[in-house]
Amino acid sequence: MTTEKLEILKTKLQKFNIIFDNVNDMTGVYIDKNDVLEVCKILKEDPELKFDSLVDAVSVDRFQKKERFEMIYNILSLDFNERIFIKIKLDSKIPEMQSLTQVWKSANWYEREAYDMIGINFVNHPDLRRMYMPEEFEYYPLRKDFPLMGIPDSIPLPNK
Repeated sequence: MTTEKLEILKTKLQKFNIIFDNVNDMTGVYIDKNDVLEVCKILKEDPELKFDSLVDAVSVDRFQKKERFEMIYNILSLDFNERIFIKIKLDSKIPEMQSLTQVWKSANWYEREAYDMIGINFVNHPDLRRMYMPEEFEYYPLRKDFPLMGIPDSIPLPNK
């Protein structure tokens, strides 16, 4: 991100508790989960920023006691050809945050996948249900504490 655009970004978001991050010359911002919806609306709607496209989102299990889970959204401004990564740290015991489908509709399937595989709950998501695992499956296969060989008899497997 250009220095000029970064300064505009810092000015627009100065009222929020945000930590700026730089990984491989890519700008990232850690946003409090309580502010994420308001910040994302600014990022998308402000004419000087116009981050109008959510390209990708991933969930991460850091496997630590505090703030174990994290959501990372890859946001792009098509007009300015700028990219930013929005990062939200989530509670270890109750990982949940507001759904960003209210801002970018493309967040839908990424958030469903994070719900299904890691167990992050997205408040106000329009269709939060499992994508890969059966609805009654009570585990989250991409959590770091999930056994490598799975949980015996937790899911019926087809006969050979």
